[in-house]
Amino acid sequence: MSRGLFLTLEGGDGSGKTTQAELLEQWFTAEGRTVVRTREPGGTAVGVEVREIVLHHRGDIAPRAEALLYAADRAHHVATVVRPALARGEVVVQDRYIDSSVAYQGAGRVLDAAEVRSISEWATEGLAPDLTILLDLPSDVARRRLDGARTRYDRLEAEAGEFHARVREAYLALAGAEPDRFLVVDATRPVDEIHSVIRARIEALA
Repeated sequence: MSRGLFLTLEGGDGSGKTTQAELLEQWFTAEGRTVVRTREPGGTAVGVEVREIVLHHRGDIAPRAEALLYAADRAHHVATVVRPALARGEVVVQDRYIDSSVAYQGAGRVLDAAEVRSISEWATEGLAPDLTILLDLPSDVARRRLDGARTRYDRLEAEAGEFHARVREAYLALAGAEPDRFLVVDATRPVDEIHSVIRARIEALA
């Protein structure tokens, strides 16, 4: 596979996205591919500033404003990082994309999911991943993982269990609606097993 490849990792905080992104980067690099590993928000200098606002701002942010901030970051990120990398034939391994907004701002913030998606699809000019890997983890397990790894929660991590349950349900519904794009993996499985499942699905894309 020498064409550009766009892979996104989704799931709740604590589901292991960073670990799996690292393993994918190592694998592709060993195969001789150039990898761009990035995230939303925060994949550009502009995105770092947006990330600080949406995740660490003290005080409330109106849900619609939050959704628009994520979409603005996404528009800039796709235009300046993702599309150029894909045009060069590189592999983009990305932590979060449009599905995060649909799950977190749509279901979590109880906004209209179709409207949230439409904003991001306009912002990205319709760019869709080749594969979206959903690391599925029950919210109580995720909370225990975060409790052991965090000294401070960001604005979304700090939300109540009901919020995170809605997010998980939304993710699973998205995956159920687009099985050809999604790979759902049980994130309670051992790290190496998860990586093997992901690799097998990617190899089937060729």
